[in-house]
Amino acid sequence: MQYLSTRGAAPALSFEAAMLSGLARDGGLYVPASVPVMSKAEVAALAGQSYEDVAFQVMRPFLGETFTDPEFRTLIARAYAGFGHPARAPLRQLAPNHFLLELFHGPTLAFKDFAMQLIGQLFQAALSRSGERVTIVGATSGDTGSAAIEAFKGLSNVDVFILFPHGRVSEVQRRQMTTPAEANVHAIAVDGDFDTCQGLLKDMFNDFTFRDRVRLAGVNSINWARVLAQVVYYFSAAVSLGAPHRAVSFTVPTGNFGDIFAGYIARAMGLPIEKLVIATNHNDILHRCLSTGDYRTEGVRPSISPSMDIQVSSNFERVLFDAYGRDGRAVAQLMDELKATGGFAISQGALEMLRATFASGRVGEDETRATISRLHRETGEVLCPHTAVGVAVAEAHQGATPMVTLATAHPAKFPDAVEAATGLHPALPERMADLFERPERVTRMANDRQALQALILERTEG
Repeated sequence: MQYLSTRGAAPALSFEAAMLSGLARDGGLYVPASVPVMSKAEVAALAGQSYEDVAFQVMRPFLGETFTDPEFRTLIARAYAGFGHPARAPLRQLAPNHFLLELFHGPTLAFKDFAMQLIGQLFQAALSRSGERVTIVGATSGDTGSAAIEAFKGLSNVDVFILFPHGRVSEVQRRQMTTPAEANVHAIAVDGDFDTCQGLLKDMFNDFTFRDRVRLAGVNSINWARVLAQVVYYFSAAVSLGAPHRAVSFTVPTGNFGDIFAGYIARAMGLPIEKLVIATNHNDILHRCLSTGDYRTEGVRPSISPSMDIQVSSNFERVLFDAYGRDGRAVAQLMDELKATGGFAISQGALEMLRATFASGRVGEDETRATISRLHRETGEVLCPHTAVGVAVAEAHQGATPMVTLATAHPAKFPDAVEAATGLHPALPERMADLFERPERVTRMANDRQALQALILERTEG
């Protein structure tokens, strides 16, 4: 299995090399040269299997010779052993033909744990084998950072630096990043928004002297292994609802496009997904893009669903690569135009492909609050604001096919928004009950790549 850059100018890599590299050296994102397809019989055979067994069968064809089958099964088992629900990703019925896929039973209470816990195991196995040490730098709008820290804290061959936008994450999200005591963990509060953090990250990857000196690795959803791990729960959910004998639709609260791109890969593998619905908050660049054909940033506005406060959705580049017939030069031109002018127009053929592949919807702040309130009143279900955005959009796209909305985070991660909508203050799980008493360690920084790189060098080489 080989992996190609979406910009066409970097060499093809194996799964292990693509995983440890993160971003391609031409600035592109890695995608598989081809997507393995599962037969109907193979999909049907997943019914009744454990989440770990489904994960092995869905992901194994993408790994090549990186891990033996017994080794990969062991890594999967370790990754999900700490989850708080035996089903790992249970379904809960909200209404007739509408289901929630609960993705918040991992260590940090967000869907990012499904990928990050596994990546931690994969990195550790690969680095132990090679004896190498890497520096992981991640940008987060809230959940990726805490999930990465939880996965990599205390590991002897990894330093972890997480950039988050100062004042633009929830207090629970911030404390999950700033309270770990392990010496290899570094939380950096950056002046700006998530796109500022993501821009710093990409610029560091494109500084090859620095990248090679610190052996830079990325665990944002730019990393293909992140996306691959998220493909699994589309299969586990759809099979539970009758796939492959009937189709299933999914609505995904969307920021950086990685989670819904995983659904796109699941569909390409043969899972019968009827609709893939992009749900955005008022930072709605993806919904505007599908509606108008123009992908143009307008600046990030803070919201009660901060993990979706993104304008430059990195993983959108992956689907553009397919929409433009896998023409890396065309994608590179679009990305250059985005950086120079803040946007680009999508060609008619590419736009037709995107509209045939995805539906979309936008939800404002008032509707998000109203959805949290209504669902709690009518069903007793307590939704986080991101999940509420998904539910509101899903309700507008429901039909005869079962609809699954991805519940991306535990409501206790956003207690102020939930309490304002329901009057209920959601409690953290017992294992995190002392979170607000733990001392914090955090470094505040301006949007200055040179200063940030100097800090990373000081801490990794000091």
